[in-house]
Amino acid sequence: MAEELGLELVEVNPRAAPPVCKIMDFGKFKYETSKKEKASRKHQSTIVLKEIKLRPKTDDHDFDFKVKHIRRFLSEGNKCKLVVVFRGREIVHPEMGQQMLDHVVKSVNDIAMVEQRAMMEGRRMVMTIGPRGGVIRAGGSGPVTAGPAPAPPSGARLGPPVAAGAAPAAADAPVAAPPAAAAPTPAPSPGPAPAANPPTAPTPPAKPVSEPAKPLGKS
Repeated sequence: MAEELGLELVEVNPRAAPPVCKIMDFGKFKYETSKKEKASRKHQSTIVLKEIKLRPKTDDHDFDFKVKHIRRFLSEGNKCKLVVVFRGREIVHPEMGQQMLDHVVKSVNDIAMVEQRAMMEGRRMVMTIGPRGGVIRAGGSGPVTAGPAPAPPSGARLGPPVAAGAAPAAADAPVAAPPAAAAPTPAPSPGPAPAANPPTAPTPPAKPVSEPAKPLGKS
């Protein structure tokens, strides 16, 4: 039947009597299963346990360097395993290792919390700390900080601050116009100004002067 349909015969439960089989497109089934697995892995966060080794007499510079690494691991959402290694006669003074671990916890107390108290494992003292809830987001997104205040929407009318207990003004209430300023009293207008050069009467044309008669010569 599977060959006639061009599909595969897949054994689902071999221990049943009789065994349970299913006719299906096995290639398509594997493809859809891999897609679901990838989607589930995409939304899950992996927590890694980081190990930090210390000594009962770790120098201040080395201590600050290791604390810097611990804070980075915690900000990524991981846990830290603090290990104090005792050598030689140092094992007879476990209180020094406890003091070192307490110093580390105090330095990262703002973002870390103790998940496992200090305990001896042979010549090592072990303590586990993890990110503090509410400070480090899941997935290692860093410490939670308050963001800037949202900007008012465009076109919003910003009015003066309202005193406590005062009723808020209506959104569509008309705004009173400011009182008009008093109009100035007009000054009396003077008469027409005299012309700079008054017009003069037209001058009559000059009369032509007749020429005297010339004497006639003798013929």
